[in-house]
Amino acid sequence: MFAALVVALVAALGLTAPPAARADGGGRPATAADQVLTWTADSDITRYKTAPQTAVAGPATIVFENSEATGNTTGMPHTLTFDTSDPSRYNADVDLNILANPSDANGGKYTAEVTLTPGTYRYYCTIPGHGSMQGTLVVTDGGGGEEDTEAPEVSHELSGAQNSDGAYLGGATVALSATDPGSGVESVEYALDDGDFTAYAEPFTVDTVGEHTLRYRATDRAGNTSEVATVEFTVAEPPADDTTAPETSAEVSGDRNDDGAYLGTATVTVSASDSGSGVKSIEYALDDGEFTGYTAPVAVDTVGEHTLRYRATDHAGNTSEEKSVEFTVAEPPAQDTTAPEVSAEVTGDRNDDGAYVGAATVTLTATDEESGVARVQYSLNGGPYLVYADPVRIDRAGDHLVRYRATDKAGNTSAARSLDLTVAEEEISEPDCPETDNRRTVIVGTVDTGVPNRVTGDGCTINELIEDERGWDGERDFLRHVQGVAGDLRDQGVVDQREHDLLVKAARDSGIGTEGRTEGYRTLFDGSAKSFAEWEHVGGGAFGLSRGDAMTSSTTRAGMGMLWYPNRQYGDFSLRLQFRDDAPGDGRTNSGVFVRFPDPDWHPGETRPEWVAIKYGHENQIFDRPDGDMYKTGSVYGFDKVNLAGAGVEEKGVWNDYEVRVVDQRYWIFRNGVLLNVFDNDPGLLFNPARADDPGTAGRQYRHGFIGLQTHGTTDVISFRNVRIQEL
Repeated sequence: MFAALVVALVAALGLTAPPAARADGGGRPATAADQVLTWTADSDITRYKTAPQTAVAGPATIVFENSEATGNTTGMPHTLTFDTSDPSRYNADVDLNILANPSDANGGKYTAEVTLTPGTYRYYCTIPGHGSMQGTLVVTDGGGGEEDTEAPEVSHELSGAQNSDGAYLGGATVALSATDPGSGVESVEYALDDGDFTAYAEPFTVDTVGEHTLRYRATDRAGNTSEVATVEFTVAEPPADDTTAPETSAEVSGDRNDDGAYLGTATVTVSASDSGSGVKSIEYALDDGEFTGYTAPVAVDTVGEHTLRYRATDHAGNTSEEKSVEFTVAEPPAQDTTAPEVSAEVTGDRNDDGAYVGAATVTLTATDEESGVARVQYSLNGGPYLVYADPVRIDRAGDHLVRYRATDKAGNTSAARSLDLTVAEEEISEPDCPETDNRRTVIVGTVDTGVPNRVTGDGCTINELIEDERGWDGERDFLRHVQGVAGDLRDQGVVDQREHDLLVKAARDSGIGTEGRTEGYRTLFDGSAKSFAEWEHVGGGAFGLSRGDAMTSSTTRAGMGMLWYPNRQYGDFSLRLQFRDDAPGDGRTNSGVFVRFPDPDWHPGETRPEWVAIKYGHENQIFDRPDGDMYKTGSVYGFDKVNLAGAGVEEKGVWNDYEVRVVDQRYWIFRNGVLLNVFDNDPGLLFNPARADDPGTAGRQYRHGFIGLQTHGTTDVISFRNVRIQEL
């Protein structure tokens, strides 16, 4: 079964081939800094092979792998999709849809960087027939997960001017830090020389001359305390000849308005350096206040004009000249709590019923006068919300529902608004031809005349006018008809006399109308290399000629694909063929017959031609295995299920007769003369849950199109022969 690609694989996420970093699959609730969550898939289409159940809020790396290494031996694509359609039930802030195929450029393994928030995310596979591949991921604020039994890691840093022996001149400044990937750091303590342990809050200076030993440790919230670490250092007398004061500077930072004033808060950072005895202390005074010791950047949030004065003293007692910096703090703007305004406009030609003819274009506009618009999103026919970048063109006939919303830079999201519209099929005047036949040359029955299959004055091709698929009363009746058509075409200048004679001779040689010929059925594949060459392959896998006048799917080329007949399209028809289950060992094949789909190579908006058949046509399933896919032989995939009791199980390695008969929107499927299924397609169907990734396109079923045969994977080996079709 072909996978359908979501309109946007991943919105605002960069998918990459996975780095060679650890990917522990989310087996433990790692901290946000190193959180890796891994999903894997195999040949099973009812569940993911592995999936995480919990995570903690914050940044996370998501890994999705669907490869031979994870157990996928069929080449079946899978997706990992986060549901954003129902924010009232599930978190909707991660737009993720990864398609992974074992035969793709990355070998079926991808990563994405996301930020998770507390709550529940729902994930699922969007490929048709995979409805039970779903689950939830519960994200906590860090309180859950396995018991933390590991102590924090703690480190130190010493700074200050040093002499040639490495001793710190006049004093050494000590800074301690600790990290804990489990429950988090609760406290850091230190003890200097023979003193007791005391709580560490900020960097401190040791200026007593002599040798020193500093011991330090950290404790996490789970009560785990690290081993005591030590560092030894020496403080020496500053040089007696140091008469130069430190160099000082200050920098003001913060958000500013157009006048240069700092909005809400200005932060002043003072720094000092001294190449002699080293900096002992820095002091500052704000406005008319007294000087006080500087230990960290100073945040000033009082509205008005300010002057901050500062100076520094080295260990030799030299104090720098006082400097100052002036700045202004202004009232910050009121907090933005208002969501953006968002509107939609629909354009296109409309008929008398108000439906848009052929296509409708939806243009979304959003404004936000406070923090500004961050993004606009839309959802089509109940699908996931996608990031809006350009006007959305909807060209599938039927009723459509568009939901849309906008989020500002302050995080406010507007309530979703919606609009309904109807797209009507554009009426195109088509020539009234007896048949549909666009093959390159005129072929009468099985006789190739070599005459180009030209379009005649009434818009029909020569092949279509000859009507070699029609049931004729006898050979003479058919010959008279071809002689009349050929004569008219010669008189009109469409063919010359030589080509006229070739057409008449081909009619005589074709045997059409003679006793014993199967009237009305055209052979599309007769086992010969010539007829096999008329078929084309798209996607993964392959077919090749095999013994017994058959074509058999490849056992070495992985992936799903389709062999299709490009010479003509069919509307109402009876397609008859024989298939044989050649899956190795005890396995059973998985295949299907596609009908009424448009040209895979030229369908607008579709970048993967092998998916056109499933997205815009119907697959008539071939699958006799008791487990696995719920759609068995005779099912219309994604629309009408036949279970194994209804389909029956035929012996492997024997030929089965298979007929797909289509008239208007009714489908009959026969195997070995037994009617397995009658399916009435709803031409107004807009949304099929089995095709949740393709809202608005899955429902439109073409009234005519091409036919194709599916290869599902290297273990789903199938053979076809005696492929014939009759237009009804």
